[in-house]
Amino acid sequence: MPSPVLTYAIGDIHGCHDLLEALLDRIARHADGRERKLVFLGDYIDRGADSAAVLRTVSRLHWSEPEAVTCLMGNHERMLLDSLHTEDAAQLWLLNGGDATLASFNANDGNDLPRDVLDWIEALPTLHGDAARWYVHAGLRPGLPAEETDAHDRLWIREPFLEGEHDFGRHVVHGHTPQQDGRPDIHTFRTNLDTAAVYGGALTAGVFTGETGPAVDFLQIRA
Repeated sequence: MPSPVLTYAIGDIHGCHDLLEALLDRIARHADGRERKLVFLGDYIDRGADSAAVLRTVSRLHWSEPEAVTCLMGNHERMLLDSLHTEDAAQLWLLNGGDATLASFNANDGNDLPRDVLDWIEALPTLHGDAARWYVHAGLRPGLPAEETDAHDRLWIREPFLEGEHDFGRHVVHGHTPQQDGRPDIHTFRTNLDTAAVYGGALTAGVFTGETGPAVDFLQIRA
């Protein structure tokens, strides 16, 4: 019987390229030649020291293995895109760590960033599903089918998604809300993989098989 495909969902990176490289190496060793898929949950940029390198690494993986690598948009990528259009949006992005992203590109503002980088970010989806799970950056609006939730909620929601237990028909894997203890937040119907890498916590990958429910394992690299 063939080995099950392993899906590694990776939480918020926020410019922590050294942790990302170490986690990708750990994933490769864990997969050990078995078929694997990667799902990045967004927030590649801002606050950390090397957003440019994170975007380079993740986008190259995406381009080289489009059937095996899924990259979602996070609210920080959305803030970057919005910053290109209004001064207020640009200030909001800078206040939320955009200055670190600009520094990593040696850029003065978002419009100085490489066009191919901006085009790649703009094309990112806000929701991905497989037979057993939904993957999203922030969460989903309770009471609606996952496919009918709007993009703003998928990128920004906390409450009411985080309160209580909400069954969306598949286990929801998300990030966005940092867990300051550096541990995944595991519930019956959802798992939060934002383990506060940029705040000195850990960068986490949840390991999922074709079975429904939470991860069968977690791989972590600590800051």
